[in-house]
Amino acid sequence: MKILDIKAMRGPNFWSIRRHKLIVMKIDLEDMEDFPTNKIDGFSDRLEKMFPTMYAHECSENKPGGFFHRVKEGTWMGHVIEHLALEIQTLAGMDTGFGRTRTTGQHGVYNVVFSYQEEKVGIYAAKSAVRICEALAKSEDYNLAEDIQSMREIREDERLGPSTGSIVEEAQARGIPWIRLNRHSLVQLGYGVNQKRIQATVSSTTSNIAVEIACDKEETKNLLEAASIPIPRGTIIYDEEELESAVKRIGYPIVLKPVNGNHGRGATINIQNWENAVEALAVAKKISRGVICEKFITGFDFRLLVINYKLVAAAKRTPACVTGDGKSTIKQLIDTVNSDPRRGYGHEKVLTAIKLDEMTLNILKDRNLSLEDILPKDEILYLKKTANLSTGGTSTDITDIVHPYNVFMAERIARIIGLDICGIDIMAPDLSSPIKENGGAVLEVNAAPGFRMHIAPAEGLARNVAEPVIDMLYPPGSSARIPIIAVTGTNGKTTTTRLMAHIVKTMGHKVGFTTTDGIYVQNRMLEQGDCTGPVSAEFVLKDPTVDFAVLECARGGILRAGLGFHKCDIAIVTNVAADHLGLKDINTLEDMARVKAVVPESVMSGGYAILNADDDLVYSMRKGLDCNVALFSLDENNPRIIEHCNKGGLAAIVENGYVTICKGTWRIRVDKVVNIPLTFSGKAIFMIQNVLPTLIAGFIRNFKVEDLRIALETFIPSPTQTPGRMNLFQFKNFQVMVDYAHNTAGFQAIGKFLEKIEAKPKIGIIAGVGDRRDEDIFNLGKQAAHMFDKIVIRQDKNLRGRTEKEIIDLMLKGISEIDANKLDKVFSTEREAIDHVLKTAKKGSFITICSDVVPDALDQIMQYKEREDKFEITAEDIKDLHKEKI
Repeated sequence: MKILDIKAMRGPNFWSIRRHKLIVMKIDLEDMEDFPTNKIDGFSDRLEKMFPTMYAHECSENKPGGFFHRVKEGTWMGHVIEHLALEIQTLAGMDTGFGRTRTTGQHGVYNVVFSYQEEKVGIYAAKSAVRICEALAKSEDYNLAEDIQSMREIREDERLGPSTGSIVEEAQARGIPWIRLNRHSLVQLGYGVNQKRIQATVSSTTSNIAVEIACDKEETKNLLEAASIPIPRGTIIYDEEELESAVKRIGYPIVLKPVNGNHGRGATINIQNWENAVEALAVAKKISRGVICEKFITGFDFRLLVINYKLVAAAKRTPACVTGDGKSTIKQLIDTVNSDPRRGYGHEKVLTAIKLDEMTLNILKDRNLSLEDILPKDEILYLKKTANLSTGGTSTDITDIVHPYNVFMAERIARIIGLDICGIDIMAPDLSSPIKENGGAVLEVNAAPGFRMHIAPAEGLARNVAEPVIDMLYPPGSSARIPIIAVTGTNGKTTTTRLMAHIVKTMGHKVGFTTTDGIYVQNRMLEQGDCTGPVSAEFVLKDPTVDFAVLECARGGILRAGLGFHKCDIAIVTNVAADHLGLKDINTLEDMARVKAVVPESVMSGGYAILNADDDLVYSMRKGLDCNVALFSLDENNPRIIEHCNKGGLAAIVENGYVTICKGTWRIRVDKVVNIPLTFSGKAIFMIQNVLPTLIAGFIRNFKVEDLRIALETFIPSPTQTPGRMNLFQFKNFQVMVDYAHNTAGFQAIGKFLEKIEAKPKIGIIAGVGDRRDEDIFNLGKQAAHMFDKIVIRQDKNLRGRTEKEIIDLMLKGISEIDANKLDKVFSTEREAIDHVLKTAKKGSFITICSDVVPDALDQIMQYKEREDKFEITAEDIKDLHKEKI
């Protein structure tokens, strides 16, 4: 078996609108295509022995054991690989259960699709599942434990921590979109101008000064002491001499911790002698030069969590420990504790397994114990010096029994330090009485406090402490989103996107938009190139200056990784035509329509899908949509439009020379077609089709009709506003038009426009596209011969998998079928072709350049234009003007 390709979906995609995290692995079963599972001796038995937990896989039989039954009956290896990839992720602590396997139409080649939690783990699982399947088929041993551990380690390295993850989950539950900004814990909540950021549990509203204070333990102590908050006696030391002096003054037991430490790093508690004190000083100095030496307060370790200056949770923390039974060794007791199903590797479960590290071994050494010693019955042995959950500690929720004074004190401490998300560590006998009375003390104040102890305590009530964080970042009435209009289709996407962005900008919005030309923010190009995929969409949505997004969504990005957003407000589908067929297993127009349908299917329930009623495949997309539908048509008598409007629907049509919005049976005329520059006085019919959906979208956004009219009349087709979309240049003896048309449907639209142009001869500079089917390239040549009197063939910069000769031969074959004499010349570059045509063009010619690299073609033509239009101001001109003024 051979893996041909692995892709990770990250948004709504061709395989699923709701399940955004999917691995799509294209695999060639090769010889295994002829060997379903029932034809491989012992395969089923070996599979069940290796993965007994797969009994839970119901598969298509919808009952436990269903998948095993399918394997015994006989199923193909792609199906087995799908289930294996899901199962090994579950065994590694990532339970995820969606999968499907589909043939590509090629013999033995399948797309194996399954869900993942962490992308790199999903990719690893895909490769591992293939290896396991091959080993099972050959009856070879396989080290499954190694793969499971590798996936756990990848997960811990890649995943959001439990605190950040809980905030993200709460945001998702409220429909707030989010984007991970780095491979660590920096996350953006919301889009554009409405975005907020979190890093771990520090938010974009958290004061930098407050974080600095909390990280400086000495400064924190000074502020708390000045505010009459009970704190342990202590001092800052820098060497052993100062340590000795501090010990004499404070007395044992003591605590040593770095001034700039956090999360227990470098801290040692309950130090009882000089030898241990020296060792602890060395540990603390690895973190910071200055070390806090303070009296060790006896009692229990408590954490109070204050969010937005209100106490939201309290927990009692217990370091990792074991309790003796008088029979078991310490090692056996640790193993017993770790066998608790709630304990796992890293953060995969509620509790973390206790790890035998240097700290534990030193504790045993100090107590003259070894792992093989038997602990007396009921004796508790603490295995760590801190109560951190990440080292195996446990937490007990005590929120409901915290004394009102301690609540008041905690909220006051958060104000004193200035932390809106604040963790306060207290050592005290209990928190049900004021710590001022029971001898307790505040040990430290933490920025970025961990939430795990509160959201999943070992005992007591779990607290949704992420909820008040989101309440703080997005108070009632505020929005996390910005309006998103997504545009897809085969032809007209870019022009529709640009026109839509122009309309929105005219209404006063700061617009970010993506096109095949580049990414624009407030009309400034920030990235050049084909920017119609999910990365480009996220670029716009991450920009903090953008308050409205218009995103072109092309086939390639949808198939490669899905959409770059989870929901949009409005989706526009222009049309579906024969282009890019035969690529990425999209072989028919119906397949292509299913790809494009991902966009309208991603519209939020209260939004609108704006569909072309003149296109059967686009019109069919309305079925099953969980949103409103609006239609547009060039034919006011289109029965689909009439039926839709009679039911109170929204539509846009052309009638009596106007572009008109239909709201139910009411008609609102917006502008005369001939007044809209983009339509070239009505000659460019396909441009009228691009105008209609933008009118509906503007109307939905409550833009006034008079403002829509002004926007339409100020959008001029030009290299600036619509580069490569019918850019017309008037030379002295001929006209030149540059257009991005590159498929048969695009050529046909240009051809209809040329029919209305009174010019002769009509010359076309065309090229075939290498990653299209033979028939597509042939038809391009054939259509060109219908359109032009003379044809010049040039080559794209990128031949896309074909030779120059292959492409040219297919183009020539198509031209020859109509009229071989129409071919003028063939050039290897676009520059040479343009030079030739412009230098030899006869008076009255109309030259159409179907360009691949639009900026280069426009630059070349502008250079010609500048030379032809060169002017100078003479002294006589100035004198004449001066005379006229007098």
